Amino acid sequence: MKRTAYFFVLSLLFLSGVTSAQTSDSVQVPGIVVAHSPASSGLYVGSPSLCILPNGEYLASHDLFGPKSEEFDRPVSRIYRSRDQGKTWTPIADIVGQFWSKLFVHRDKLYFLGTDKHHGNVIIRNSPDNGITWSNPTNPQDGLLLTGEYHCAPMPLVEHKGRLWRAMEDAMGPVKQWGKRYGAFLMSIPIYADLMDARNWSRTNVMRYDSTYLNGHFGGWLEGNAVVTPDGRLLDILRVDDKSTMNERAALVNINATENKASFNSDMDFVPFPGGSKKFAIRYDPETQLYWTLSNIISDEAQIQNRGKNPASIRNTQALCSSRDLRHWDIRQVILTHPDVAKHGFQYVDWQFDGKDMIFLSRTAFDDNDGGAHNNHDANYLTFHRIKNFRKL
Repeated sequence: MKRTAYFFVLSLLFLSGVTSAQTSDSVQVPGIVVAHSPASSGLYVGSPSLCILPNGEYLASHDLFGPKSEEFDRPVSRIYRSRDQGKTWTPIADIVGQFWSKLFVHRDKLYFLGTDKHHGNVIIRNSPDNGITWSNPTNPQDGLLLTGEYHCAPMPLVEHKGRLWRAMEDAMGPVKQWGKRYGAFLMSIPIYADLMDARNWSRTNVMRYDSTYLNGHFGGWLEGNAVVTPDGRLLDILRVDDKSTMNERAALVNINATENKASFNSDMDFVPFPGGSKKFAIRYDPETQLYWTLSNIISDEAQIQNRGKNPASIRNTQALCSSRDLRHWDIRQVILTHPDVAKHGFQYVDWQFDGKDMIFLSRTAFDDNDGGAHNNHDANYLTFHRIKNFRKL
């Protein structure tokens, strides 16, 4: 029988300067503080991930990036648990060698899927005890899925035609620049297969950067969502970089699930998307028959005040949006906002349905007693939020 080794890394919370909600003075920060890392630490909060365990507990995770981190060598991801529906949080594990990763439950088992560093190998870990200890991916039979340079974010997984699908980006494009180096593809595995065994996974072809897209203004695509359309097709819906306009877009890459093939029509499949130049997560709600997301919209006022700026740098407003067809999106309500763009941001939201409510984690740049965030991108907080009766907004 194959034996899996599990490792628990003692918490480095106090050594690194990252504190839990109970030890940070953060009265004015919106939501419930899960973690706080002051800008002076050189460690910024990244990659929020949220899941609900079968026993009803919540798990949250984030990684650490910035000048004092080891994101390019041995990054740290942190796991937190809440037993009271998000009111309080307790750190339960640090994982060394995990980055840009998503917590998820599949067939009642807990997994953590991402890379082993900034532009690293694709890895997956599992936990037998609800997030306290984790497997160590050392070979293709125990979680080392792809070797090379890859990129991703904590994105949803979706079941479709008997397989579990997850969007990823190949970071080995010929142009070694952010955005331009990323190629879009989907990974998938049969739903009853062993997720820890690389031999069970397959992948589509990689859709590379094309400088001719968007009349030459295309800067790249990344952080894709695997989504099933209303008519049963599969898409990879990606964030789109275009610095020339505040009219943000997403890209709808078509996936032939039978042939495991990706394709894209640049004339038809760039669609208007509020907040499309920043990371967003899309999930389908059978009750409303709508697709939902939380995204960093740019208000009309912000467009006027920040004319000429890169739209991806405007992250001070988070809004609830919905769509029936994935091509036309409605802004339902602004959930979080701050008038300052430079040092305030609510970004990289990961969220879940929770009965009548929606719960989410935010990578939050906000005021603290140490001078606030370094900038709107380099967040100093991980915050938890609940939108009550979101379907009625």
